[in-house]
Amino acid sequence: MNREELEKISKNLIETFDIAGRKSIEIYKKGLKIEIKEDNSPVSNGDLKVNEILTNRIKELTPNIPIVSEETVDVKKKNTAKIFWLIDPIDGTKEYIAGLDEYTLNAALVVNTVPVLGLVGVPKKERLFYSYAPGESYLIEKGKTKKINCEKKQPKGQIVAVSSALKPSDIILNKLKEHNVTKIVKVASSYKFCVIATGEYDIYAAKERANEWDYAAGHAVAQNAGAIIKTLDEKPFLYGKEDYKNPSLLIKRAKNLDV
Repeated sequence: MNREELEKISKNLIETFDIAGRKSIEIYKKGLKIEIKEDNSPVSNGDLKVNEILTNRIKELTPNIPIVSEETVDVKKKNTAKIFWLIDPIDGTKEYIAGLDEYTLNAALVVNTVPVLGLVGVPKKERLFYSYAPGESYLIEKGKTKKINCEKKQPKGQIVAVSSALKPSDIILNKLKEHNVTKIVKVASSYKFCVIATGEYDIYAAKERANEWDYAAGHAVAQNAGAIIKTLDEKPFLYGKEDYKNPSLLIKRAKNLDV
């Protein structure tokens, strides 16, 4: 699949993400129906409707490429595809249920273990991120599209980390200290990848957590914007594992976080 094809697919999904995002808000306002899945995580009728909207459109655009979605995946079935979609219709379901604004809609196309195309919608913030090639990451906000490239937004001397918790584990704190982090800000969901892609924040580190569909779309957006993404022990962060489980993660806006 060439660059032009990837660009066309990503741009054809922009309207779909807008529709799905608005639908997620509409369903929340009407009142959510919530169930608990086998892994004890919540799922709502909003998750399921967004999943339906995204997967139906992706099937239309790429009928021969398999889709692995959080809401429909059979984790016991081995994924042997070299090219496949990873979808998390709503990452941050707990935030969504609570009425918070950092839940995200996610779709990524993985080719030979690497997410090459990704879209991340943040409906309540009215932000949509998409990417389809190195140097081709974009943010649509307030009707305007701009290229993003990890350019630092924090003042010189300030290195700010994002985290799911304001008090990360000692392992993560030590890793952040290695990079001279001056402040930690709590950010939810795959939105963490996106605010590093824009340069708003500098670094995110995490122990083994979550699943491939939680990271892949944000990974594509951030890496194509110029971010460096590896495991904590500096190994390549790859996709297509049998159990879909993520290894540890280190994402940096740049090699030198102070510029």
